[in-house]
Amino acid sequence: MTENKIVSLEEAIKRAEDWQKEGKKIVFTNGCFDIVHLGHIDYLEKARNLGDKLILGLNTDASVKRLKGETRPVVNEYARSRMMAAFEFIDAVILFDEPTPLEVIQEIQPDILVKGDDYVVETIVGADFVMGKGGEVKTIPLVKGYSTTSLIEKIKQI
Repeated sequence: MTENKIVSLEEAIKRAEDWQKEGKKIVFTNGCFDIVHLGHIDYLEKARNLGDKLILGLNTDASVKRLKGETRPVVNEYARSRMMAAFEFIDAVILFDEPTPLEVIQEIQPDILVKGDDYVVETIVGADFVMGKGGEVKTIPLVKGYSTTSLIEKIKQI
């Protein structure tokens, strides 16, 4: 059941520790993933391919609203987390409400931290921590022409 992939921070920590004991590389990424599109799928597949297990930090509704404005998210956190958990390339989903996922990253201690190439490594939250523990920080090229904001604008024109 995909709901089994939606876990608390404590459970995510336990799973990450167990996977690492088995010699698996843990990849972590995060985001809002409000209206899922091709750019998200491409990014998440590529993130998962960097290691053995992918843990996704998903912004809560309140967090998305603070980041994106009062009209967001379009899709609520329950639906977003269920959709993300349904993807075979995502192994665990954790909701976080903090302004950044730094605490989650510090607790999970991933081997690889990933963001899109709209970030530079120096500006990725948690990069210093992951690299300081001997991990890697990578960026993945984004698929041009796909964004939730552009989809919302296109829908408004219909």
